[in-house]
Amino acid sequence: MQRRKQLVRRQGLKTRFAKQLRAASTDAERKLWSILRRHQVAGLRFRRQQPIGPYVADFYCPAAKLIIELDGDEHGTEQGMAYDGKRTEWLSSQGYRVLRFPNWHVLKNPQVVLDEIAHVFEIRAVPLSEKSLKIVS
Repeated sequence: MQRRKQLVRRQGLKTRFAKQLRAASTDAERKLWSILRRHQVAGLRFRRQQPIGPYVADFYCPAAKLIIELDGDEHGTEQGMAYDGKRTEWLSSQGYRVLRFPNWHVLKNPQVVLDEIAHVFEIRAVPLSEKSLKIVS
């Protein structure tokens, strides 16, 4: 019974943390979310800041078990790369596929990012409209 209470408490903390992350989205996260939301990629549903095991994924497509991570400057440090490697290894061992993009890539080349995501689904990406490319606050 004690273990169950700990698991429920830990899940609640991760859910609150995910909610805080959604509220404090980066420009790159907002831009990518404007592309992924509302089933715009292959009609698939994506979620933002989804708790998965001990981690919170930036974007998650349950139907494809696909996780998309956006990396800011802190991910380029030795410590950041080690953490990302451990995280990706654990997620992969659980059957998830992980795609990583640097924030600048999403901001400067959103069509290329969309093409790479579409490639995972083996579909052809639809060109982004000007409306999709605007940063949504």
